Amino acid sequence: MSGATAFAGAIAEAIAAATGAPFPASALEPVAGGDTSQAFRVGDGERRFFVKTCSRERAAMFDAEVGALDALAGVDAVRVPRPVCTGVASDRAYLVLDYLDLRARGDAALLGTQLARLHRAPQHQFGWSRDNWIGSTSQPNGWARDWIAFWRERRLGFQFERAAQSGYGGALQREGGALLDRLDALFDGYVPLPSLLHGDLWGGNHGYIADGSPVVFDPASYVGDRECDLAMSELFGGFAPAFYAAYEEAWPLDPGYAVRKTLYNLYHVLNHANMFGGGYVAQAQRMTAQLLAEVR
Repeated sequence: MSGATAFAGAIAEAIAAATGAPFPASALEPVAGGDTSQAFRVGDGERRFFVKTCSRERAAMFDAEVGALDALAGVDAVRVPRPVCTGVASDRAYLVLDYLDLRARGDAALLGTQLARLHRAPQHQFGWSRDNWIGSTSQPNGWARDWIAFWRERRLGFQFERAAQSGYGGALQREGGALLDRLDALFDGYVPLPSLLHGDLWGGNHGYIADGSPVVFDPASYVGDRECDLAMSELFGGFAPAFYAAYEEAWPLDPGYAVRKTLYNLYHVLNHANMFGGGYVAQAQRMTAQLLAEVR
């Protein structure tokens, strides 16, 4: 028996055990996936499932994703794929989700309304019960009462430290340190409420089912300032205008968001700089300088 066949068989057994119904082993059909895992579709003619796989060393990444999906589903605001099972077989970790036939366009206004509902669900403090991942990068969490300290230490500070270790010093580190010292000035008169976040809400992590209903997936969830999700949604091309209009109608944003969205997106640009280098380093430098100009 080949490794691929054994792996498919193990996943079929896990699906059968999790669903309580027999599921015959069949080949995994590759589908478009992300940068951190391979993606497949598997079915028996009646049921279909979405399967993500990665090296067994990253099995904890899938466990964290299940926790995030469960938390998002528990608010019952916006639909997410339902986790079916996780495990390790043939030296590969896997995550099985229910299969949703997604398309690029649908009711963007409904997504805006639903995201505002997710963000309004009461939370008691910032952070998360465990560390997780943003893409392939570890994301330190823990719980905190002070949002600015959390963002300074466990988001921007963490990424600036990684940048220094990667050799991106000089102006980026000097201005990054100055920005961290002056971070409070960007929150003058604004006190964020703790909101459950998707955490990685760029355009590629949402879609729509046949009736137009929105779905979000691949979360990197934690409790933070709701502006983080809105900022990320604007970073790589943005969402449909109806999404932003509906969110703003449901829960208007503070005027300072126009500046803070650069602060929140700096985290993601630094992460890309640390993963890929190139133009992201220069972009991070420009964003850092832009933010410093606001607080000097």
